[in-house]
Amino acid sequence: MAFSLFGSLVGAITTVLTVVGLPGLFALMAVESFGIPPIPSEVIIPFAGFLVAEGTLPLDPTILVAVAGGLAGAFVAYAVGRWWRSRLAGFGVGQLRISERDLARMDAWFAAHGEATVALARLVPGVRSYISYPAGTAKMSPWRFGVYSIAGALPWTLALLYAGIVLGANWHVVTRYFFPIDVAIVVLLVAAGVYLGLVAHGDLAWGWPPRAGPRRSDAGHGRPPTDVGRLPPST
Repeated sequence: MAFSLFGSLVGAITTVLTVVGLPGLFALMAVESFGIPPIPSEVIIPFAGFLVAEGTLPLDPTILVAVAGGLAGAFVAYAVGRWWRSRLAGFGVGQLRISERDLARMDAWFAAHGEATVALARLVPGVRSYISYPAGTAKMSPWRFGVYSIAGALPWTLALLYAGIVLGANWHVVTRYFFPIDVAIVVLLVAAGVYLGLVAHGDLAWGWPPRAGPRRSDAGHGRPPTDVGRLPPST
């Protein structure tokens, strides 16, 4: 089932690029960078490279449009993260409730490491589509966000485009190498979701390595003894 769904997604992407051309590439990269729904650039860009090798798309405009589309989607996600910041304090359940202290930590992290975080995240499948949200929430400087997004997205785009050009009609071979990575990321995200659910429920405490949370600790030690059944002190 997963393979057929992935195959359908590949078919939809290749159809859009074949029929619409560069505007379709811009739209696909914008959606990919926004992250909702998840669309793999590991399929979009290599097929665009195949179309370049075939002569259907010009090389330089293809590079420009792919990067511009990704940047447009990234800024939309950045704006969403920034707009939602005022609503995040107190959001969540149980131990996962976001506090002002958590937001302050995020601000400090992006103030100190924002450039490297954004640039490197653009090179990681899956993560590259969602780093814009916390960057916006932390109110990272928009121009720094844009510059380092391009710095990370450009080598990623060039590498995948080159792979598609070299492989030509066999461009889909690239997906054999990236799809297992995407699957591993999905598995990690599911594991993270389970972990966060257990933390929210109180079964695990926040932090690493995992340890028993307040709910498990109370169950393990039992309730404190009460005075029921005790004899009154002798006089």
